[in-house]
This record gives sequence, C-alpha cells and structure tokens, in this order.
Amino acid sequence: MIRTFISTLLALAMALAAAGCTVRSLLDKPPEYSTSTKWQTDQALQDRILALDPEHVREADVRQTLIHGPTPRIMLVHGGIFPVHRAMISFGRFLVGMGYPESRIREPYDGDWSHSPYEDAARLAGIVAWYYERDGMPPMLIGHSQGGMQVVKVLYVLNGDYGAEVPVWNPLTDFAENRTTLIDPFTGRKVPVVGGFEVTYASAAGAGGAAFLLPNQWSLIGKLNEIPDTVEDFTGYDLEFDLWAWTINSKKHGDRYHNHGSVRVRTVTLPASINHVLIPVTDDMLDNPAALAWIDAYTPGTAVAPPADASDNILWAADVWYSIKKYWVIEAQRLIRAWRAGARPAVPAS
Repeated sequence: MIRTFISTLLALAMALAAAGCTVRSLLDKPPEYSTSTKWQTDQALQDRILALDPEHVREADVRQTLIHGPTPRIMLVHGGIFPVHRAMISFGRFLVGMGYPESRIREPYDGDWSHSPYEDAARLAGIVAWYYERDGMPPMLIGHSQGGMQVVKVLYVLNGDYGAEVPVWNPLTDFAENRTTLIDPFTGRKVPVVGGFEVTYASAAGAGGAAFLLPNQWSLIGKLNEIPDTVEDFTGYDLEFDLWAWTINSKKHGDRYHNHGSVRVRTVTLPASINHVLIPVTDDMLDNPAALAWIDAYTPGTAVAPPADASDNILWAADVWYSIKKYWVIEAQRLIRAWRAGARPAVPAS
C-alpha cells in the first residue's frame, strides 16, 4: 500500500512537470481585487452579452464579449494530499488560457490558485457571501477529490446544517467581519449568509472514498451525494474505476449524486484510464489545437469523439469549461438586467 502511494505521488510530480506546471513565487500575485464597472455605461457591450445563448458559447464570445463584462469569481478547491494542489494550478492556467481572467481565479490575499480542503467550510462559505455581495454574482465552486467534498460541505454550511449563523469573511484581509448578514445586490436588503442566497454552479470530481476516513469529512457520511438547495446546478464527476474514491464500475450503478430538492444535478462518468490525482492536469491541452477545437464546440452528451491524441481527462475539462461559460453568461445577463431595471447594490465600505 505504501509503495503504491509513493508511486502515485511520483507519477503526479512527473506528470505535472511534463505539463509545465510550476508554482509561482509568492511575490508574483494577481492584480489587487477589483470589480470592473465599465460595462455599466457600455450599452453596446450589454446588448452583446444579453444576446448570447448560454448553452452555446464559443471562443469568440469569450474573448470578444464576455471578458469585457461582469465576471463571477471561480473558487477552486484542491485535493488534500501533497502535491496534488499543483494539479489545480494546472487547471487554473487552463482556464486562463481559455480566456478566463486570472484575477478572477487567484485568491486576492496571497495569490494562491486554489483553496485547501482543510480550510474551515464556514470560512469558505463566508468568502462566497462576500464575493456575492461585492460582485452581484456568487462564485462558481469547483473541487477535486477531497476538495470536491469540501465544496459539498460549503453548500451544506450555506444551508444551515452546520449552524444557524455564519460570518461574512473578507478575502482581502483573511479575517471574518463582525456580521452574519450581507446586502443582497439585487434587492438592497439585508439577508443572512445562511439561507440568504444560492450559488449558481458547483462541481466535484473524484469525491468521497478514502477521504471519509479523515475526521474532517466524517460529517458528510451519508450526505455527500445528496446535494442541498443552496446551488442551482451541480455536477458530480466519477471515474468508472477509482480506488481512491471507491467507485467501481460506476456506469453500471448509475448516477451517484441526487437532487436534495430543486437543484439540477448531473453525474458524469469519466474513463477509468484517468489517474484520480491527475484529473485537473489540463494546461497541456492549450498546446493541442485539435483538443481546443473539440473543447470549444463541446456540449454535454455530444456524440463527437475527442481527438485521438487528446489527454484522457479532456471530457472533464470540456464539461467543466462548458458549465463555466454557461453560468458566466447567465450571471452576467442577470446582473445587466437588474442594473437596467434600476438595481443599485448598497455595499458596505471595505
């Protein structure tokens, strides 16, 4: 068992090195947190965003239109075993290569690309609330392995399963604020962090299994696969054969994630050939034009096979990127419509 574990970690390190995934210096931070407001006076840009079809967003739509409008945060949550966090760095760079603003992914406090699954879920939920209040758009939550479990736990925290009150957490200072409510940017009313709003999109890849042996994840036993109503759309990704997440022949056993209420839930089965710890290693695809073209045209359920030379995890990359683009458009359109209708967020000073 120890030999297998060490071999896996060595394979991960080698794969990340081959993908060119290097850790940046702590001095190399993203731009300071800011929310562009140029779209508020650009009627032509607003019109172009409102004309987009969320179900069919192409590269030109991203680079020529979406990137100039309101953009929600993406909060990545990496797996729990060193150095698996570097795999999520690879995915962050993939997203930037596809056109997503780097400053809307990397953490404003320390420049990290992703959150740890050992961070307190209430803290993460408080950060989600802070971003929603400031941006008018809740962050998208994307987790891998134990990080996927933490994403689900955050949804339960927002649902009130871990307490009736959660403080708003400022990601600029990395301190909790002395309040458990936020100003809803659409109504201008004060609402609680718990039960006061919904995340639009969240996903988890390779969640569960061996991580249930860790005390910080015991509370999700019997709950991981029942997604609460604090998210509009959730996708769970399972490997067809995964000894880490304890999924074996997952296609045969059907969907593992279920609707806890009104949330839209999908379970996507990924090929057994993918290494569990390497699922997010995707920035190597940026050098493969055929893979990029397939990802750009991808829609869930497509019958078109990916290029033969593409990485095995291209399905995960394409499906997550499809959902990101979809909810990027949906959230931007909601905000623009609210702005045109006269909504003006009342946001407390930093």
